[in-house]
Amino acid sequence: MIRTLIVDDEDIARQSLATLLKPYHEVEIVGEATGVAGAKQLINQIHPDLVFLDVQLTDGTGFDLLAGMNEINFRVIFVSAYDHFAINAFKFSAIDYLLKPLSPADLTQAMEKILSSGNNQPARLKVLLGNRSGVEKIALPSSDEIIFVKIQEILRCESDNNYTFFFLHSGERILVSRTLKEYEELLEPLGFFRVHKSHLINLQYIRKYKRGEGGTVTMEDGSQIEVSRRRKDDFLRALNA
Repeated sequence: MIRTLIVDDEDIARQSLATLLKPYHEVEIVGEATGVAGAKQLINQIHPDLVFLDVQLTDGTGFDLLAGMNEINFRVIFVSAYDHFAINAFKFSAIDYLLKPLSPADLTQAMEKILSSGNNQPARLKVLLGNRSGVEKIALPSSDEIIFVKIQEILRCESDNNYTFFFLHSGERILVSRTLKEYEELLEPLGFFRVHKSHLINLQYIRKYKRGEGGTVTMEDGSQIEVSRRRKDDFLRALNA
């Protein structure tokens, strides 16, 4: 049985989740809590295997709860009303989350991951908590593992249909099973720029820019990347050139 704790400050939300979990006979709900203090006490008492954790609680946040634990030896599925900061934090750390109102299909997908995957979540939670004061790392899911990379180590990203290649300053190349568009949304606020439909670059690693119809960027690893004519003006503004 998967001993499960529901942490949410809304009675209706806890009841709704409990109802949606009824078809999962391997799940046993062993407790409910509305805030950080109560949840921490319950976790230490009942030692759950899985915690459904709301982001906003009566006396803090779900992040506060995890940061205050000496050891996180349970899996977490976050539940949240839409919050841009929180959603981006989950994406950077490859942590599962459910948006309110809960969708049975989304819950099924999250539970399938819990039931079938190995427990590499502590490392992802560490990235999540470490990014609270400023994004430093990103979790990159490859075919058989999750690789944790410092943002400053990423030189550029290149699209390959529904996959993305990450090129690191060290020369390492990582293939990730997600689109470049997803990483554009995450990384552009951190000093990256999509110069072409297939290329997202870290502006701090540009060696030179050769002007032309769109122009060409040479990166510190020697790679030359075409700048699309449509993106040229925005690119030059990003460079303050």
